[in-house]
Amino acid sequence: MSWMPFKIGQPKKQIVSKTVERDFEREYEKLQKLEDQTKKLHKDMKKSTEADIAMSKAAVKISGDLLSNPLCEQDQAFLDSMTALDTAMKRMDSFNQEKVNQISKTVIDPLKKYSGVFPSLNMAVKRREQALQDYRRLQSKVEKYEEKEKTGPIMVKLHQAREELRPVREDFEAKNKQLLDEMPKFYHSRIDYFQPSFEALIRAQGVVQLGQRDRLQHRAGQPTHPLLLYSHSWVVSTGAQWTSARGYP
Repeated sequence: MSWMPFKIGQPKKQIVSKTVERDFEREYEKLQKLEDQTKKLHKDMKKSTEADIAMSKAAVKISGDLLSNPLCEQDQAFLDSMTALDTAMKRMDSFNQEKVNQISKTVIDPLKKYSGVFPSLNMAVKRREQALQDYRRLQSKVEKYEEKEKTGPIMVKLHQAREELRPVREDFEAKNKQLLDEMPKFYHSRIDYFQPSFEALIRAQGVVQLGQRDRLQHRAGQPTHPLLLYSHSWVVSTGAQWTSARGYP
């Protein structure tokens, strides 16, 4: 969002106090930063899930290529190793896809929905700014007639200008009050909105990683193979990092 108040047509009378204007600019600036951060987070999360999928697909391709290597026909031990690796990579790819699907539903989609609020807010601020300019213009018009000699025609024009000013002033004051009330509420509501998404993100990481550990551990007992033990160790380590941060068992 962007907002640049006009500086032309200023009346002599201070129609909006400096305190009110500072409060408005402060609250609006906070929402501008929030919009930028929300868009960046949405973009980064999409990149992260795309990279996750690309990585697991690449791992599956590598294990498949190794499994089709002519050495597998000549060396039974090598064939067993490559078969175990291929099985592990396919399972990890499946778990990873499940995780990405959950992240899309619980984090990426809510971020996109939240970002959709800002254009309406931006439009409301523009309408408030336009109302302020109309207010200033008509206030200047009233002041011009007030400074003139009080003849009959001037008094008529002054009355008309004041009547024209009244609804414009009321419109601005209503828009200004509504935004000053709603902007802080919207800003503070971000925590309640995003907290479930971030908790779901960590939970998805933890559940999927622990699921990988359990299934690979079960497979490793048929009997234990060094490649599966390595995969198991990696999954346990990664899953523990995510779950311990939030106190999950």
